[in-house]
This record gives sequence, structure tokens and C-alpha cells, in this order.
Amino acid sequence: MAGKNFYDLTKALGRWDNEGGAVSSPSVPDTALARDEERILKCLGAAVIMQWNDLPTDIQRNIFVDASSMSDPARQFQLKQQIARFLHEHKNGA
Repeated sequence: MAGKNFYDLTKALGRWDNEGGAVSSPSVPDTALARDEERILKCLGAAVIMQWNDLPTDIQRNIFVDASSMSDPARQFQLKQQIARFLHEHKNGA
């Protein structure tokens, strides 16, 4: 997916209100599709975290960079810190 703007590809993440996600937007209707997307994203994220320690370092780095870019540019540094803290707190099954 190199070269694509991850911010544009992840507008669905704007509905996240859990750690690292954006606050829900009042202009986005709460539809069944939005709930399904959120559930899918949560399941995929949890699966990645469950496998994190077994992933090669370059794959971990790529996922981290991609995930860190899933916010508006003004908030990317904060999101990067939140993701790094989360991964550190949960490394090795902690």
C-alpha cells in the first residue's frame, strides 16, 4: 500500500473512541455498517496484537508506521506515542 494516503484510507477510524482512536464525529451517523466496520477493525487489531511478538521486526515497523499515520497530521505524533506506549505495556503477553 506504499504511496497511498493512509489518512484517506482510514476515515472509518474516525469513529473509534478507544485508546489511540479519534473521538466520534457527530456528523457520522451510527449505522449498522459503521458498527460492523468498527467490529471488524477491532478484531483485526486484536489479532495483530496477539501475533505481534512473532512478527518479523520489519513487519512490526511497517504496521507501526501505517497505524501512526491514521490520524490527521496534527495528531500523528500523539497517536504514535499512544501506540508505542500500548505496545510497550503489552509486549510479551504483559
